[in-house]
Amino acid sequence: MSGYRDFSRFYDNLTFNVDYKKRADHIQSVLSLYGHDPGLTLDLACGTGSLTLELAGRGVDIFGIDGSYDMLSVAMEKASDMGRNVLFLCQRMENLDLYGTIDTCICTLDSLNHITDKDKLQRVFDRVALFMNPDGYFIFDVNTVYKHRHILADNTFVYDTDKVYCVWQNSLKENYIVNIELDLFEREGNVYYRQSEHFKERAYDIDELREMLGKAGFETLAVYDDLTTEPLNEKSDRALFVARIIEAKNREYEGS
Repeated sequence: MSGYRDFSRFYDNLTFNVDYKKRADHIQSVLSLYGHDPGLTLDLACGTGSLTLELAGRGVDIFGIDGSYDMLSVAMEKASDMGRNVLFLCQRMENLDLYGTIDTCICTLDSLNHITDKDKLQRVFDRVALFMNPDGYFIFDVNTVYKHRHILADNTFVYDTDKVYCVWQNSLKENYIVNIELDLFEREGNVYYRQSEHFKERAYDIDELREMLGKAGFETLAVYDDLTTEPLNEKSDRALFVARIIEAKNREYEGS
């Protein structure tokens, strides 16, 4: 996966359709449904920090981690502009290493799909579990197999915004992996400057993810259709997992 060096500058502009207030509402309502106080919360793969800062503004004790320095640079600038003192750390998800424990971890907008190696994704679940307090909650969403097969697939999308013209080209491979190529055209006067980014996303079967969570010591409480508390249907494009730690397993990894 690329470091999002160029994409980070346009990410918020290209994700204008993401309603972070609505997503924050939904996360808080799900936690309330299960009677869980978020406590100290980690926003894993927080990107430019939009959801992190939205929840921080609501009084949630939250910090963010992402593997991209460039994304975090945008997040910290936004936090400064908003006058919010939020901690952001640069770490890859599979190498999560905290100074203490957390009560809640959230990971949204298909960030986990960017991990295309199953063993590496298992490591992410293991690392999150390792730093969870008893009865801690892990809430995350993923793109579904349906979305990769029928929506992303081999399709091309074009975005024309006030800051950038983006051509998004997909190529569907084995194991529901989609290769994504982005061509970003930034206008300066009458000249367009082109930058390119590339990365991959993999869709995992729901039962496969349940099994992996179980191996990490989590109990899957529910899997919901995106932004609802309704069960998945055959055309759900995003699934929300609600998992609770039941057995924090002490694992040691090289380089942890």
